[in-house]
Amino acid sequence: MTPGVIAAIAALAVALVGGAVWRRTNGLMRTPPAQKATAGVPVPTEDSADPAMPPDVADAALALSADRIGHPLGERATLLQFSSAFCAPCRATRRILAEVAGMTEGVAHVEIDAEARLDLVRELNVLRTPTVLVLAGDGRIVRRASGQPRKPDVIAAIGAVEGV
Repeated sequence: MTPGVIAAIAALAVALVGGAVWRRTNGLMRTPPAQKATAGVPVPTEDSADPAMPPDVADAALALSADRIGHPLGERATLLQFSSAFCAPCRATRRILAEVAGMTEGVAHVEIDAEARLDLVRELNVLRTPTVLVLAGDGRIVRRASGQPRKPDVIAAIGAVEGV
């Protein structure tokens, strides 16, 4: 075997493994690291930041309000979707989230154009579209998915809101 063939086989193996990992994690609902880091720490609202709380914890635990996202929050949960104009997975995600919100009482679906709200995109570290945030009734981020989530995962994430 020549070095070129070995390099081609190695590149193919790396691409296959990388593709498998990407496919497995695409759209997977996860608990945001900020929530894990602030477990047991009171969640400040935008009006009442605790000066004794370290700034990084206070920022990570900050709840999103209806005024901040420009839409009313759901009583039980809010499915907050960041989309872009020419994103095919965003359209499919919109259908999934709208269907779940329509069949679940107290759940709202809010779609935000990522290009129009770069302030939120930067603040929430949205790196791709679609990105879905599941917010509790008080605006805390409970789950997060980058990519198109699966419907059962969205339903399970709404169920996790009550456990938080």
